[in-house]
Amino acid sequence: MFIQTEETPNPATLKFLPGRDVIAAGTADFPNREAAARSPLATRLFEVSDVAAVFLGADFVTVTKSPDVDWQVLKPAVLGAIMEHFTSGDPVIREAVGPAHASGDGDNEEIVSQIVELLDTRVRPAVAMDGGDIVFHGFESGIVYLHMQGACSGCPSSTVTLKMGIENLLRHYVPEVQEVQAVP
Repeated sequence: MFIQTEETPNPATLKFLPGRDVIAAGTADFPNREAAARSPLATRLFEVSDVAAVFLGADFVTVTKSPDVDWQVLKPAVLGAIMEHFTSGDPVIREAVGPAHASGDGDNEEIVSQIVELLDTRVRPAVAMDGGDIVFHGFESGIVYLHMQGACSGCPSSTVTLKMGIENLLRHYVPEVQEVQAVP
């Protein structure tokens, strides 16, 4: 098995491409060891010292490291853990991945539908290329709330992505949108 790696805009995060499907649908975010219980792959990765977060996409695994370790030291252990997992035959995830976005808001259902459509067709594919995801969290009083995952979470350029990219796109197509904010 040959696993490729790609740098992401977040220097603390690397994207690992195992050359096969990782999750059939959706994404899964494991911001800490405790959250990884439902994923044998994420659990195995958290057993590697200095792994701080794991994010699973359709065909990639994004790993975020602790700030005090160098990728040159950590990368071989992460590659080994991913390879071990895929050769073990264990499932990547034990339960189905839930919906990516928060459910629609009854009063703003049409606006929310437009926002989610734009996120799914124009934004999420682009951020997936960088090893992350952006998930709709809510819309209230002209403000769109988004949750950043994977390489996008904690990325130095995430504020620019939100304000200059996503906010401008949403404001252009959905006049009711006034601002975009990240939620933890």
